[in-house]
Amino acid sequence: MAVQLRYVSDTPMSQRLEIREHVLTVDSSVAEGGQDAGPNPHDLYDSALGACKALTVLWYAQHKGWHLDDVQTTVERDASQERQGTYKLAVRMQIRASLTDAQWAELERVADKCPVHKLMTQVTTEISTDLERLAAKAPE
Repeated sequence: MAVQLRYVSDTPMSQRLEIREHVLTVDSSVAEGGQDAGPNPHDLYDSALGACKALTVLWYAQHKGWHLDDVQTTVERDASQERQGTYKLAVRMQIRASLTDAQWAELERVADKCPVHKLMTQVTTEISTDLERLAAKAPE
């Protein structure tokens, strides 16, 4: 699967992100030269973790036949030491449900096993970047 980003030409930095049939705007903050027209790449990275944990917990509860009334997830970022190699994310999940202590413990274990958590902590990601020169547009 591929995701596609295209520069929004009438903006300083905005990108149109297309994932299957979904479209989002990705941008930098005003302080970074953008217009803050959408989340920045760090926001997307952090939200991928929160969304994965929430969806994993919901899927697991459904699979077990447990009813969850509500799941709210907050991801707090501490990027103060990112340049030194440490990027800290703290996830708080608030779940409204009538579950036993054992079921709560299972949900906690499952949340830490979501695929994005594993990608961020246990997998070596290999990235290749290929820049391709396109022909310049003719002046109008």
